[in-house]
Amino acid sequence: MATGSITVAQTPLVLYVLRRADDALILGHRLSEWCGRAPMMEEEMALANMGLDLIGQARSLYTYAGEVEAAGHDEDAYAYRRDVRGYGNLLLVEQPNGDFARTMARQFLYSVYIDLYWRAMMASSDATLAAIAAKAEKESAYHVRHCAEWLVRLGDGTPESHRRMQAAIDDLWAFTGEMFEVDEAERELIAAGIAVDPETLRAAWTAQVDEVLATATLAKPAAAWMQKGGRSGRHSEHLGHLLSDLQYMQRAYPGATW
Repeated sequence: MATGSITVAQTPLVLYVLRRADDALILGHRLSEWCGRAPMMEEEMALANMGLDLIGQARSLYTYAGEVEAAGHDEDAYAYRRDVRGYGNLLLVEQPNGDFARTMARQFLYSVYIDLYWRAMMASSDATLAAIAAKAEKESAYHVRHCAEWLVRLGDGTPESHRRMQAAIDDLWAFTGEMFEVDEAERELIAAGIAVDPETLRAAWTAQVDEVLATATLAKPAAAWMQKGGRSGRHSEHLGHLLSDLQYMQRAYPGATW
C-alpha cells in the first residue's frame, strides 16, 4: 500500500476547515507530550483532558473537510499523510512545551483567542461549523479558566515562578499576531457569513489577556513585530520533528488498524 502524501484541493472552505483542525491536532499532540511528566497527578489529568478535547475538535473538522472536499480523504489521511508544508496551523501551537510555565502561557494565549472564535462561529451560516463551534466553545471556556489560574498562580507566586512565566510570555508573544491574519480565500468566507473575521475578536482578546497579566503581576511585552507563515505552510523547524513522531505509525504501517 502506498505511503505517499495526499494532495488536498485548495478550495477556500477546505483550507479554512483544515487550518482550524491543524491548530487543534498539533496543540493536542503537544499536550499529550506531558503524559507521565506533569508536575502533579491532577495536572496530568487536566492536560490529558485538554489534549483530548482538542483532538476531538480536530477529528470533527477533518471529517467535515473530507465531506466538503469529496476526494475520499478521511480524518486519518489529513492527520497522517500530509507533508509539513501541507499543514496550515498557527506557529504558536507548534512551539515546544518547554517548562510548565511555557506550556501554560502558550495554552492561555491560544485558548483566549479560540474561545472567542468558537463563540462567534456559533452564528456561522454553515450549519456544520456552527454545530462544531457550539460543542467546542464549552471545552475552550474551561481551558481559558484553567490556564488563567495557572498564569496568576505562577506569575504572582515565587520569584522563580514569576521569572519563568514572564520569560514564557515574552518568548511566545511574537506568535500571537498570526491569530488575527486572514488571506483572500478567508475573506470570501467572511463575506459569505461562513467564517469569522478574527480582527473583530482582537479587542476582546487583548482586554482579557491584559486583565489576567495584570492580576498575575506580569508585564505585557512591548514588541509590535509579529511572526507569521504557518497558515501558508511556512513553519518553524519544530513542526517537522513533531510530525515525525505523530505520523510514524501510519507512514511505517499504512492502513494499520487496532
